[in-house]
Amino acid sequence: QVQLVESGGGLVQAGASLRLSCTASEGTFRQYAMGWFRQAPGKEREFVATITWSGSSTYYAEFVKGRFTISRDNAKNTVYLQMNSLKPEDTAVYYCAANRQGYRLRSRVSEYDYWGQGTQVTVSS
Repeated sequence: QVQLVESGGGLVQAGASLRLSCTASEGTFRQYAMGWFRQAPGKEREFVATITWSGSSTYYAEFVKGRFTISRDNAKNTVYLQMNSLKPEDTAVYYCAANRQGYRLRSRVSEYDYWGQGTQVTVSS
């Protein structure tokens, strides 16, 4: 079972940037599609972005298009989420997740097999 560890969260002001990282514990990482989700207090976990195993295809939630970029480095077993022009409404715990169907772009929580513990992102106004 792959373990995922997120890092890179923090407290920033509106308009700033952050890059989140998620590192997997084993090399089978390169077989998985990866996704980022977020959960704000009192809200359901929601989809942010996903990337196929090769990195050739990506898909984003409408509310982050043009601001966030997902990428991966399979040699480092790591997926990234570059977040620019952050807004207070981006405040949430951000989770990475792995989907064993590496060629598919999935946006539902139930479609992912493994999850990290989350990293807090707080954007002040």
